Amino acid sequence: MNQPQYPFPDMPSGADIGKLWRKLKPMITIIVLILIAIILAVTSYYQVEPEEVGVVTRFGRFTEISEPGPHFRIPMVDAVIKVPAKQQLKVEFGFRTVEAGDKSIFTRDLETSAESMMLTGDLNVAMLEWIAHYQIADPYAYLFKVRGMQTEETLRALGESTMREVIGDYSITEVLTTGREEILRNGRARLSDMCERFETGVTIQRIELRNSAPPDPVKPSFNEVNQAEQERDRLQNDAWAEYNKEIPRAKGEARQVLQEAEGYAVERVNQAKGDTSRFLALQRQYARSPEVTRTRLYLETMNKILPRAGKKLYSDAGSKNGVVPLLYPITQGMTPAAPAAQGAGVAR
Repeated sequence: MNQPQYPFPDMPSGADIGKLWRKLKPMITIIVLILIAIILAVTSYYQVEPEEVGVVTRFGRFTEISEPGPHFRIPMVDAVIKVPAKQQLKVEFGFRTVEAGDKSIFTRDLETSAESMMLTGDLNVAMLEWIAHYQIADPYAYLFKVRGMQTEETLRALGESTMREVIGDYSITEVLTTGREEILRNGRARLSDMCERFETGVTIQRIELRNSAPPDPVKPSFNEVNQAEQERDRLQNDAWAEYNKEIPRAKGEARQVLQEAEGYAVERVNQAKGDTSRFLALQRQYARSPEVTRTRLYLETMNKILPRAGKKLYSDAGSKNGVVPLLYPITQGMTPAAPAAQGAGVAR
């Protein structure tokens, strides 16, 4: 009987293949199981970075929020959406940052120009470039409370609407100069309230006004007005400076004159009181002993006068010794010596 001829005589027969399969089946099974385990381990493990949180969904339904660190999930059942909840994010209005760095590159187009053009309360137009800094406070609301997970687009619309409302309450001068800080405070408060009402899940940290200027066609006229206002403010400041210099000085001089007059009045009153007290004291002493008091007063007076007169000699021809006595007789009943005017002469 003829044996079947195989095109490749060296190939093993079906029986040999079956024996080989039975022999290798346990090893292949183990390898397949190991591969499946590796795939499951790789697909079930995920890492949440320190500045992120993981929002876990099971068949599209929210289940939990994963904090930073290593985690596991059910492959092909659970999905993880990583949200930068620990970072401060921003939305730019009026410009876009193309490349950030020491020398950032910005771009402006028709869309950003429309965002920055705003109508003020006095019916002028201002061009504003500003940034809303925010942080994701509720990752669930951030992803699922806004349709299509377009929270950033919603925040951009809310920010533009809020800022236009705020700018409409101020004049062009306040927008460009004095009212900037108040505008930013009001804008942040209103935008925070709008984000809470719309359940966007974000918290507005601050609003930064990057640039504010009038439109290009009116810039020259506006600059002239600013220069005139600055000149006016300078003159007013100079006038106030001169006022603050002269008025206090005049008030100080007037106060000094009044104090000197008051001091002089007090001095004269005290001097008069002292003279009166001294006279009364002399009067009491004189009443007790008139001769002693009269002699003491005479000596005190001569003690003051003679040093001023220098060396002088008074003579009187009518006197016994020819010299005017320094002390006239004080004995009761005697009269003073004749005055020098009646003498024969005066020798110095």
